[in-house]
Amino acid sequence: MREIKPLQINGYLGREEIASHLQNVEYIVMAAPSMLDAPRLPIHFTIFLNTSDPIPEPIKAAVFEKFCAEHAITATSDLLFEPGRVAFARTSQETPMPRHLLDPAEANMIPWVALQVIDFLGDSSEFKEVKEGFSGWSYSYC
Repeated sequence: MREIKPLQINGYLGREEIASHLQNVEYIVMAAPSMLDAPRLPIHFTIFLNTSDPIPEPIKAAVFEKFCAEHAITATSDLLFEPGRVAFARTSQETPMPRHLLDPAEANMIPWVALQVIDFLGDSSEFKEVKEGFSGWSYSYC
């Protein structure tokens, strides 16, 4: 069995760096193993839409269905779709790692931007590495 080491965070992008970094980014998909005890669904998905604009409920449903179809996500639960504070961590990876900041105290210490966040548990045959214990993210550009 392979040892999985956590990513080392080497700091965060500042507000101006975040704005520059997000130019031409349409969305970011992040996938990680579910951290719940005995989860019914194995993958924790977080999708960061590069907008803070309010999204009407019927549009939210269409956007969510589109992502599920594009990524062969066959089952979902625990859906959260709302604006959130997102920071971008510098790691050894090529692109900064998005981080949904839930703790207000942490948000006071780390530069962040408001983005629409879609967070849910799911399953997909396209994310084999995640089922083996790895996490990752992918940027989509317009």
